Amino acid sequence: MSAQTQSVDTGKPPRSGKRSRSWVAARVNPFLLLALIFIPVMAWQWYDTRDQIAGLQHELAKRLAESDASGKESRNVAVEATEAGRRIETKVNLLEAKLAESQSQQLALEALYQELTRNRDEATLEEIEQLLLIANQQLQLASNVKAALIAMQEADARLQRIDRPQLSPLRKILSQDMDVLKSAPYLDTVGISLRLDNLAASVDALPLEMELRPKENASSGGAIPETGNIWLRFAREAWEDVKRLVRIQYMNKPDIALLSPSQAYFLRENLKLRLLSARHALLARDVASFKADLDASVDWISRYYDNESKPVANILESLHQLRNSEVGIELPRISASLDAVRNYRIARDRGNR
Repeated sequence: MSAQTQSVDTGKPPRSGKRSRSWVAARVNPFLLLALIFIPVMAWQWYDTRDQIAGLQHELAKRLAESDASGKESRNVAVEATEAGRRIETKVNLLEAKLAESQSQQLALEALYQELTRNRDEATLEEIEQLLLIANQQLQLASNVKAALIAMQEADARLQRIDRPQLSPLRKILSQDMDVLKSAPYLDTVGISLRLDNLAASVDALPLEMELRPKENASSGGAIPETGNIWLRFAREAWEDVKRLVRIQYMNKPDIALLSPSQAYFLRENLKLRLLSARHALLARDVASFKADLDASVDWISRYYDNESKPVANILESLHQLRNSEVGIELPRISASLDAVRNYRIARDRGNR
């Protein structure tokens, strides 16, 4: 092949063998030189590549180990997070159950509070109605303006404690009735009734005129000394006793009524009935009957009782004062507030149904 190459390249005949070997050696050396240069370079590159690959493998193994450790830690964290999530979910479910129970209890308490509030308001309205009814009774039956006003003020105070806007019209009507009652003239019906009761109770102690007795005069005879005759003392004492059996009295009024014990008893009882009838007429605001009963009482006392005695004079003075007192005062009506409370309760009951 080298001979063919040589003949192709030069076109000359080949030379001797020694010269051709040297020429071939001269022609082969660059390749060898390149091979000698290229092989170490390639070996070094292979070694360096291998070293880099080994480093990369080591780094990759290290990273894989770290990634595996991180994955394990992440899995552990995920497991712990899952357990924590489960615990939190359990707690949340428990809290939701407690919240639902608390809400149901709150609703029950609100319903109970509403029921108690309705019951309390209803009881308070009943008390207010009773107070206004008492005020009307005190005013109509006893003409006691002061007691009626006190009852109405207490009713207004209880309305104020309820503090409901819908009760404002009731308080307004009640305030109007109280203003009307305050402007009414005052009549001490209770005081007059008590005075009549006391006068009726003192009738039994009044002395009748026929029971009046003159004062006994002292004995004109001198006292018998202790050392005197005992028979003389006995005779004098017997004479004094005989003189007391019969008494002669001169009366200034020849027409003094002489009453038997039963008649005196019925006189006192009828006089008491007259005074109690006057008290009843006072409470009923019957002025004519009141004055007629007092006039009859004054007439009976003046006719049958001892007008000179102090108790009789005192009772006559009291009866005259009562006779001249003004008891025919027309008191106002305060039924508007009572009707308003009743109508409000009826409307409230219908609304609750």
